[in-house]
Amino acid sequence: MAVIAAIFLPLLAAFIAGFFGRRIGDLGSQLVTCGAMVAALVLSIILFIDVAVNGHATVVPLANWVASGDFHVDWALRVDTLTAVMLIVVNGVSTMVHIYSVGYMSHDPDKPRFMSYLSLFTFMMLMLVTSDNLVQMFFGWEGVGVASYLLINFWFEKKSANDASMKAFLVNRVGDFGFALGIFSIFIIFGSVEFGTIFPAAAGKAHATFNFLGWHVSALDCACLLLFVGAMGKSAQLGLHTWLPDAMEGPTPVSALIHAATMVTAGVFMLARMSPVFEYAPTALAVVTVLGALTAFVAATIGMTQFDIKRVIAYSTMSQLGYMFFAIGVSAYQAAVFHLMTHAFFKALLFLGAGSVIHAMSGEQDMRKMGGIARLIPFTYVVMWIGNLALAGVGIPGVYGFAGFYSKDIVLEAAYGSGTAVGHFAYWLGIAAAFMTAFYSWRLLIMTFHGKPRASKEVMDHVHESPLVMTGPLTVLAIGALVAGIGGYEWFVGHAARAEFWRGAIQVLHAHDSIHAAHEGPEWVGLLPLLVGLAGIALAYVCYMFVPGIPATFTKIVKPLHVLVFNKYFFDQIYDVLFVKPAQVLGFGLWKAGDGAIIDGLGPDGVAKTTRGVAAGVSRLQSGYVYHYAFAMVIGVVALVGWFYFKP
Repeated sequence: MAVIAAIFLPLLAAFIAGFFGRRIGDLGSQLVTCGAMVAALVLSIILFIDVAVNGHATVVPLANWVASGDFHVDWALRVDTLTAVMLIVVNGVSTMVHIYSVGYMSHDPDKPRFMSYLSLFTFMMLMLVTSDNLVQMFFGWEGVGVASYLLINFWFEKKSANDASMKAFLVNRVGDFGFALGIFSIFIIFGSVEFGTIFPAAAGKAHATFNFLGWHVSALDCACLLLFVGAMGKSAQLGLHTWLPDAMEGPTPVSALIHAATMVTAGVFMLARMSPVFEYAPTALAVVTVLGALTAFVAATIGMTQFDIKRVIAYSTMSQLGYMFFAIGVSAYQAAVFHLMTHAFFKALLFLGAGSVIHAMSGEQDMRKMGGIARLIPFTYVVMWIGNLALAGVGIPGVYGFAGFYSKDIVLEAAYGSGTAVGHFAYWLGIAAAFMTAFYSWRLLIMTFHGKPRASKEVMDHVHESPLVMTGPLTVLAIGALVAGIGGYEWFVGHAARAEFWRGAIQVLHAHDSIHAAHEGPEWVGLLPLLVGLAGIALAYVCYMFVPGIPATFTKIVKPLHVLVFNKYFFDQIYDVLFVKPAQVLGFGLWKAGDGAIIDGLGPDGVAKTTRGVAAGVSRLQSGYVYHYAFAMVIGVVALVGWFYFKP
């Protein structure tokens, strides 16, 4: 019963706020949705203790969903350690976002609709992480996409929000098509989409092959690559990432919910859930590793050049997702989920902290128009420091570290410990990304809070700390950023407790156990991420506080490279030329020439035009002159006589 309540309470709240919001009012909608989320979070904590700590994993059947011939799919809730972790993450962050939104959206006229969308999104994400089969997962997957469209486009009167939501929807459809093909492939291979059937049979299908687009390929590699295409779309991996920064057009709480802990981590969760299959797909794992490493590196380079505070954090999210994916690629699934969990706390903290800054700055998001506000909003300044320390992975080895110190380091150590060429490739790109992450994190802090104020006097006069309803969630998330790493390390990736904690929810072949290899690796492998992080912080202080002329000078020296990176490697422009413009030309041609000229021209419009012509001709006979009618009668008589005379 607790499982059902933890998942369906957000749906009930979404229904009440969405359909009865006008009747119960803004406050009523906020109380219903926030209350439901708090209850769901409490139940999730109870489930985590029962399932992950005490080992009482279960599958809760709800109903027979699909029955078509031999194909049967039940609607069931799979609650194991992986699910229990995701329930804490999703309901935890969503609860904080719901409460924060009470303050942040206080001046918005459509609060019930916004709160309803938040709860609907949460329910769809919960459906995804509790699914017991791929079809049910696909339902949650698509539901998350629809809800994210509604949230990004919440301020639909803005054209930029319309465009961003449509872009997110369409780019994700590309990935979803790959995911659907992956599900079809899994069904062809295993004859089922139920996890309980697929996972035990994976080893027996390790050498299976089938024909795909005329090629004879490894069945599991092909299926896993198709599933990964789906993950690329949802988790904004390089190539299908262009929607993520544009999605910042939604309200800041939406950015925190979608881009910190929920929607963008759906791909990571899906690959972790499918670990028993991916373990027998070495080519797919190698592709995941390389693409994840490239994503981490490329996103970090872009983040160093952006000036919109939310976009900097968005590219940071994309970069950290790259870490999670290359961890999966080297079979360090537990490390990927560990980083997913810690990242949820500190990235939600950063997004909501940025929202507090934007709230204080009267809606301003350009860091070039900020500065000198640390003393005016000291609480926000402190929590942003905590979030950035966690993101940069700062800590004292053997003593204490912020959340990212533990999770990011184990990801990098596992990549190196895998002993593979792609693993080492990922490690070194990850080290470079760690340096850039620390640099742009402190670039954000210094430009936003330090130096002379660059905003107008009118804006500066109104800078104020956020209300308690916003600072309260920031406090909870800051505590998570402080203790999630050190508290969860042994359970998630430690020597002794790891196997007992996961209890088969994630399966790794003994030969692929890169986390074990990480613990046995050279000491410098684990120290290097910390050292480059500290170097990045120091360089940011030099460039933006002590010698502020350096960035402009360096930009001039490497202008072509800066133009390339600042314009996000021209992905949008390339896609516009390759896909958008041809699609527009084709669509316009099919509309005007195909639908308008041929189908409508010869069909409904053509028939209507002919009918109008005939009617116009006949109407000319109705002249009103008697001699015209007499002449017509004579013609009629002659025609009738002629017909009788000449008929056979």
